[in-house]
Amino acid sequence: MAIVVAALYQFKSFCHYEEIRQRIYDVCYQQGVLGTLLIAKEGINGTISGSQEAIDSVTSYLKEIGFDAMELKFSHAHEDPFLRLKVVAKREIVTLGQNVDPCSLVGDYVDVDDWNELISRKDVLLIDTRNDYEYELGTFEGAVNPNTTCFREFPEYVRSIDQKKYKIVAMFCTGGIRCEKASSFMLQEGFEKVYHLKGGVLKYLEEMSVKESLWRGDCFVFDRRVALGHGLEVTGHVQCYACRRALTPQETMSEYYLEGISCHYCYHHQSAQKKQAVIERQRQVVLSKAANQRHIGD
Repeated sequence: MAIVVAALYQFKSFCHYEEIRQRIYDVCYQQGVLGTLLIAKEGINGTISGSQEAIDSVTSYLKEIGFDAMELKFSHAHEDPFLRLKVVAKREIVTLGQNVDPCSLVGDYVDVDDWNELISRKDVLLIDTRNDYEYELGTFEGAVNPNTTCFREFPEYVRSIDQKKYKIVAMFCTGGIRCEKASSFMLQEGFEKVYHLKGGVLKYLEEMSVKESLWRGDCFVFDRRVALGHGLEVTGHVQCYACRRALTPQETMSEYYLEGISCHYCYHHQSAQKKQAVIERQRQVVLSKAANQRHIGD
């Protein structure tokens, strides 16, 4: 039986998020759902997996408690992409580190059917709001790489853009949530027109035909599937635990690839402390497998 994977988020003022955290966890646990959900005063965000019935039960409960307009995207996996369940209360459901409110100020949504036409325009600055290792795996034709290692670095990039030169901005991210905050921040900074892809890259890959697609490469996802292609098919990449990059089967043949420890991207850049930490982690993973158990961080 195929496992259903649900990526979801909604920005909504939710003052009692700490009180509801345990109840959300209990519902997920009772249904055998795995994955991670983040809740905060500004809303909910996360990806979970389970049977169709279990996912339906959890999403129905979330709607009952007030998250009735969630952005929901479904895909499938042959094995569970998560090892455990986490429901965490945080200050932000996606960390930008800036005082923005996507509930009151946000860019214009662009549906998948209209996206190609928009980003093909010469007067549009197309920005990939994701991190550098995500960009390297795949992106849209003509997209700018902000060269960020985390979303907190994005505001610094925004402030380096010449607003007189770029009047129209289009942006995208994996599932849409980072663009909610990024577009809100850019409008707050004075940009005149900011568009973002509704549903993110995952929605585009789900709905856009390969023949008409302007996406090049694959899309990094933050679970054990590592990367998805058109039709949300798993691509067969593996992830380097040390630097988070997605690796092709050919790249794992490199002399610098050591499972759980390093790859050709990071082998020469690891500090002694980092290398020792990943070596110890991998040792624990091997011991867990030998005991027929799953390492909790695997």
